[in-house]
Amino acid sequence: MATTTLPGPAPAGPALSGPTLPGLDPATRARLERDYRDATAARRRRTLSGAAILFAVLLVSGYFAEIDLSKFFANFSRFTKYIVDIAPTLHWSSLPADFAEWFWGWKRWLRLLGETLLIAYVGTILGALGAFVLSFLAASNLVSSPWIRAGAKRFLEVSRTVPEIVFALIFVVAFGLGPIPGVLALAIHTMGALGKLFAEVVENIDLKPVEGLTSAGAGFVQIVRFAVLPQILSNFTSYTLLRFEINVREAGIMGFVGAGGIGQDLLEAVRKFYYSDVSAILVMIIVTVMIIDFLTERLRHVLIGREFR
Repeated sequence: MATTTLPGPAPAGPALSGPTLPGLDPATRARLERDYRDATAARRRRTLSGAAILFAVLLVSGYFAEIDLSKFFANFSRFTKYIVDIAPTLHWSSLPADFAEWFWGWKRWLRLLGETLLIAYVGTILGALGAFVLSFLAASNLVSSPWIRAGAKRFLEVSRTVPEIVFALIFVVAFGLGPIPGVLALAIHTMGALGKLFAEVVENIDLKPVEGLTSAGAGFVQIVRFAVLPQILSNFTSYTLLRFEINVREAGIMGFVGAGGIGQDLLEAVRKFYYSDVSAILVMIIVTVMIIDFLTERLRHVLIGREFR
């Protein structure tokens, strides 16, 4: 009878820190292992070099910006003390009365908070409409003219570069105190921020429907309506909802310059050291923003999920 010889254990080779390479001759195996170790070491050196450069740039930036860490740590206790000072005094035995005293102006604050929400809402809608129109003109896959694209992009850049509070100050001088300056400031900044996001969404669409309508002789508006909108509408809505969350927070500080909303009462409470009023207004703003964040997040997930079904 023929005897069957079972293969013995393979000779031990150099240990690999990466993937195993079976079935290779020793010379090739050794060369690949060496290349793998060299590539890993080079990647590690690049990572460490990048971290060192980032840290060095951070130190240089802090030096020229005159950031004094010793002053920060020496005065950090003032910040924590202020947080303790604005905390309300609540006793379990008189909790309802203490809450009533804490939120003594809740009716006025609630009305101003509603005004803040309306400022954010109207500013978001107006800004989103402007961004909707300009995003198609700024998209390189829809507009062939470099002058039109450059003009639309530069306008969007200016709109989102200038802070909302600066626009609000300008409009307060022009239109006086009230919600109108806040709405216009948020609308312009929203148009610039959303316009960039919308244009990037448009540039990532599938161009086959666009090419089909173009070959059939469709115009620019028809192409946007029937080839582009079905692909981007849910993303546009999602970004607009996200921007509304941001604008609610931004509208809260529009009152600092007299542009309406609850910010004016908050600034007055801070300046006059009405500690309990500061914490009460902050709690109302935080709770409102949390509720809006939760609702818009759920709605965004529904819209994005519907797009990929």
